[in-house]
Amino acid sequence: MSAAGPEPITGEFREHSSELRARSVPLSHLSVEVGHLYMEDLVAGPERLQALFEQVAPWARAATAAVQVRAGRPRVSTCFLVDDYFAELDSPAQIVPEILAAAQRAGVVIHYLVREAACARAVGRNGQVSPAELLISSLVEEPEPGTTGWRPPAVKSGWLSNGRRSPAALEALAAMDVREWAAPVQNAARRHSIFVDVQLWDDDGPERTWSCPLLAAAWQLLRLGLLRQYGQPAVEPVDQPETWPPQWSQLPAITRMDPKAPPFAAYASLSVLSPRFLPVELAVRTILGQVGADPLVVQQIADRAGAEGVPFAVDALDRIQYVFAGSASVDPPT
Repeated sequence: MSAAGPEPITGEFREHSSELRARSVPLSHLSVEVGHLYMEDLVAGPERLQALFEQVAPWARAATAAVQVRAGRPRVSTCFLVDDYFAELDSPAQIVPEILAAAQRAGVVIHYLVREAACARAVGRNGQVSPAELLISSLVEEPEPGTTGWRPPAVKSGWLSNGRRSPAALEALAAMDVREWAAPVQNAARRHSIFVDVQLWDDDGPERTWSCPLLAAAWQLLRLGLLRQYGQPAVEPVDQPETWPPQWSQLPAITRMDPKAPPFAAYASLSVLSPRFLPVELAVRTILGQVGADPLVVQQIADRAGAEGVPFAVDALDRIQYVFAGSASVDPPT
């Protein structure tokens, strides 16, 4: 985040959605992701869950303390993401109490429980909404220097890169190029390239399946309060039900565990993750580096940050932080 305060937002670009009044959302100073649950974590047993939370606990405390230095009464919300999109999980009635018990034993508070499937499709204020599709509609791809533009755009191909790919054999033949191979080149590389090519979805099944990096990118935008549908927040928290339902699809996209919890969205986010998430988060940052957030929404948040004296960076990537802690592997179940 910029220590100099809010930066002015320039440019005249406007989308149709920008002509609609963007509704403000409550904001915490920081959103801390205290876990991302996969099937293998559950199979490994409750001890594995508690071990994960014990790795997260000191970092969550440190993040809260750091915010407290800047803000006398810090608003720090915590969230926990459950993978109900790629995995067939047991019912929330069985799993959620296990998660909450393990977190409590480790001294970690969970304010919001979030379904990963809701990043693909959820019910919002305006009915059905797809955060993933909202993200895709806001992509502004980086041009590939020196190319002819023959490759289809990411919104058609389902692939997004951060530079110029190696030329395919057919392209080389069409250009009468005798070279057999040429290296890919990263846009704005620092001397040496780190080229990334990210698959956004596949259409191998009866319906489109969004990739993990694409869903995680939408997840980050939700936490920063940037995704809008017709000016309204894409999805909003709903209070915890009296009893946990038998199906994950029966839970809201974002379940508020405590009515007095700090706001879900925040000026900045921190994700405390296992090193196994490093490749995914590199892909996430590649995607978010080419997302054109609604300038009116960004300006709205920047103005609020300025009024609160909160350091703010216009570029969302500068407001997304990580801690990669613990083991990169999951112990096999015994």
